[in-house]
Parts: sequence; C-alpha cells; structure tokens
Amino acid sequence: MSEGRGRRAARTGARLIGGGAVAAGVVVAVVAGLTAPWPTIQREPAEIAAVPAPAPVVLACGGGLLSLGRDPVAADGLSIAAAASVTAGARAEVAVPDPAALDAPFLTEGDGGAAFTALPEGRTRADIAAASSAQIAEPDLAGYAASACRPPLLESWLVGGSAATGAADLVVLSNPGDVAATVELAVFGAEGLTVPPGGAGVVVPPRSQGVVPLAGLAIGEERPVVRVQATGAPVQASLQSSITRTLTAGGVDQVGALAQPATDAAILGVTVTGGTADAAQVPTLVRVLSPSADAAVRVSVTPVGSSTPALTPTEVDLLAGEPLEVDLGGLENGTYTVEVASDQPVVSAVWQATGFEAGDDFAWYTPAPLVDVPSVFATPAGPEPVLTLQNPGDQDATVVLAAADGGSRIEVIVLAGESTTLRLAPQTVYTLDAASVPIRAAVSLSGDGALAGYPVWPADAAAPPIIVYP
Repeated sequence: MSEGRGRRAARTGARLIGGGAVAAGVVVAVVAGLTAPWPTIQREPAEIAAVPAPAPVVLACGGGLLSLGRDPVAADGLSIAAAASVTAGARAEVAVPDPAALDAPFLTEGDGGAAFTALPEGRTRADIAAASSAQIAEPDLAGYAASACRPPLLESWLVGGSAATGAADLVVLSNPGDVAATVELAVFGAEGLTVPPGGAGVVVPPRSQGVVPLAGLAIGEERPVVRVQATGAPVQASLQSSITRTLTAGGVDQVGALAQPATDAAILGVTVTGGTADAAQVPTLVRVLSPSADAAVRVSVTPVGSSTPALTPTEVDLLAGEPLEVDLGGLENGTYTVEVASDQPVVSAVWQATGFEAGDDFAWYTPAPLVDVPSVFATPAGPEPVLTLQNPGDQDATVVLAAADGGSRIEVIVLAGESTTLRLAPQTVYTLDAASVPIRAAVSLSGDGALAGYPVWPADAAAPPIIVYP
C-alpha cells in the first residue's frame, strides 16, 4: 500500500470511529431525555362564575272538590261539589300576583283551579306561596281536603288513591303555561308497569286543566302509583281521592305529587286521632314502590312519635314495579314522622284515617323534601294548622318562622336528629329560614270530620352559578 493510500484509510477509519461515537452519544442523550423528567408548564383554565337570571315563579292549584253525575243534564259530567278557598301571599317586599283561573272544559259550569305567576324583580326571585282547602258533607262526598299550590313539573309521581269498588278517584292535570302539554300517565300496580290507552297522549291545552278518572287507567287496582311525564310544557299533577262505603261517604283528599324517588324519605305530620277497634280495618298504611330496581329492594319503615322514641322498624322486600302497603295500625294518638329508608330510590306515602264510620275522614301524607334556603309557605282555611319541623342533620338548627305580613315571629331550636311541632294560624303566609341548615317541614290539619296534610317545599332559589370556561 502506498503512503497516500494509508493516510486516507487512517482518516476514513477515524471518521467512522468518530461518527460512531457521535451516534452513540446521540442515542444516549435521547434515551436520557426520554427517561428524565421534562419541564412542564401548568396553567389553570380561566373560569367565570355566571349566575343565571331567576325565572318567573309559577304555581298551580288543583281547584275545588269534584263530583261526577250531579248535573241531570250531563250525567257523565263533572261539577264542583265544593269550591276551594285559596290563601296566597309572598315575602313582605314582593307583590302578590292576582290569580288567573284555569279553563276546565270537563266541568259542566265554572272554572278550574287558580294559577299564580310572579316575575322576578331584577335578579331577585319573587318567592310566593299558596294553599287551598275545601270541606263538604254530602251523601256522595264528605270530608276535608287541603293542598299546597305547586309549580308544574315535567315528571312527577302520584302515590295514593284506589281504583277499587267504592273509590271515585280523579287525576287532575293543570297546565298554567302558554304551550300545550302532552302527558303520559303510567300506572304501577299488581301487574307491574303499564301505560293504558287512557293514559297515553293526554293533551292539556295552555292555561287549562284536564281530568282523567283513575278507574279508567287501572280499574280494580287497590294500590296504584301513577308516574306523570309531560312534554311540550310541565304540568302540576294532583289526585282527588274519595271513597264511599255501603252508600256512606268515607272521606276525601287532594293528594299532591312527589317530585322524584328517594332512598331516604321522611313523611312528616302524620296525625293519629283514634283509629278503630276492628282488627280488619287498618287506619295507618304506608304505600311504597320501587319503580326501577332490577331485583328485590329492602325497605325499612319506622314511625317516630313527636314525644316517643322510634318504634321498631318494619322491614319488607319490594319487587320491582309492584307497589306494596305496610300496616302501621295500632299507633297511639299523636303526631308521627314515618321514615322510609331503602337501598334503591322509592316513592312512598302514608294513608291515615280518623275512622270508618259516617263523618270520618282520611288523608294521604307525602314525603317532605329538604329545605335549605329561606322559603315561604301558606296555611289554608280550616282547622288549626300544625307545623312539624325535623332536623335530620348532625348540628342544631335555629329556625325563624315569621308571618309574611310582619305579624308574628317565632324562633325555635330544633336539635340535631330531632323534631318539634308548632301551632300556626290558618289562612296565613309564613317565611321559613333555618340559616342554611337543611331541615324538613310539613303542615297538618285535623278536626271534627277533617284530616289533611302536605309538605313544605323549598323555594327554588336563584339558580346556582354556572362555571364558564372561555
């Protein structure tokens, strides 16, 4: 090999060795870069809390007590057997809106229930409340009924009533809005869930009421539960329940709807006034339904007296879609809270009767939701109302109760896990404030031939802030 060629070979080998070293260094650097922690830049996303403007408050009242076949000209028509007395009001700084009568084409004459609409004042919600009552003592209909006027809902539940012989129950659908509502009435009974032809596609025109006989939905069903679903516009659903035993009127009630199933319900203000000595007649029943569970649901039912400790719980297993009634007969006279706990959401209500003779009455009591914002409620005409307050939390609650017109003011401490009762004035609107401690409340009324009750719903305070990420 010549000297020149040797030098070129040496230079080429050096380049190869150097290139291999550089490549090896690059590989090492890349591997080290992949395994070593890289610097990061973290930025919290910008967010804006936007509070939606409050919507108008809309309430609908079921109206007076209805009777079938009283008009000889229209034997199958409904008429008002007893007109409703309505009490309405608002917070002291809010103007009380005038009631608007709902059209009731099913009536042979007269208007249906009333509707109230309160517009917000700027960005402040105009909280209003209303309640109605009616009493009657006629051969075909007797008793006392009271109910709160409620906002319309897209879905609600009616727990109560019967379609057995002697019952003449009516589902009342109120649409206080400006758009027609199409309603589906699904019935849960002994055969599970059904949507009968009479419950499909029920159209309720705007600013009007419609009525569907419960017997037309589930004839012969002794313990129905009705799910009400509306499209187009929400509706306020209620149930007029009445019974006649061997030609003797046995009571009447207007049952309000539940908003949704729950795993922990408390039914407040159940008033036991005497019961019956006949073991075959049970004055206190709890109707409960698991609407959506795929398997049996364990339910615990516990009555708690206002002055007595909790009684032994009754535990039952529910089959999905089949209502069940739990016998609570034998309770001593007094006011009770019935607690219903389950491992799946259920709907429930308590039926209580003063007796089973002429002049007796009954009532359906529904669960009381948590009230965690200042709210207003109304008491109707009738017997002296009693307010039951329950504190399900672990801290004491200081509850301020004041008449909306500035009259009376009461402050009461409800101990954690306890309940108490207060006597109120009829036909009065009250504000209820527990200083953000969630409580439950219900109004109950009882007297000679009169029994009724309904829960206090929270005011739908201005919608919570919506977090917007720009």
